[in-house]
Amino acid sequence: MDTLSAFAMGRASQGKPRMVFDWDKAAELIRERKPQRASAGLSGDWEYTGDTIFADGKPVTDSYTYLASTWAPPEIDIDGAIIECWLLESELGKGVNGWDENTKWPESALAILAGDGR
Repeated sequence: MDTLSAFAMGRASQGKPRMVFDWDKAAELIRERKPQRASAGLSGDWEYTGDTIFADGKPVTDSYTYLASTWAPPEIDIDGAIIECWLLESELGKGVNGWDENTKWPESALAILAGDGR
């Protein structure tokens, strides 16, 4: 999606609830499927928002992702399978346990990957 289209979509969706990437669900999916690689991004805007979040059996924390939106659902790509992976910010309270568009592997998700959570 080009910048002008993304801006227009953002403007049109002002006031709508934000969808924030669900790191715990992502960790559960990764633990179950044991992928070689997993990436995350916003639907229709992966070029500007997505990147690798898991590779070679480990979480990737130094890549760029932007994983919250009022118009584009956050998704996870697990070895080519694209799955919507988000929660409404309002369901979790402002800040989503500290989660926002810039969150990378919160403690709860790392615990799930390690087999210690949920």
